[in-house]
Amino acid sequence: MAKGASFGEGSRRLAGLAARLLGWRPHEFWAATPAELAAILTPEAAPGAAPLSREEMNRLMERDHG
Repeated sequence: MAKGASFGEGSRRLAGLAARLLGWRPHEFWAATPAELAAILTPEAAPGAAPLSREEMNRLMERDHG
């Protein structure tokens, strides 16, 4: 988040990125934890682990949220 930006401004920007990059709808963005969002946006943070596919992420979200 840019220095001096409010939480609302930063969250709107991140929600927009999640929508464009991940195909997430707003409720999917707000249901994700900051750690989940960081993990999917920076897969290189987990050395040797392949990033989740969209299908895998959708399956996990369906399991957690019905």
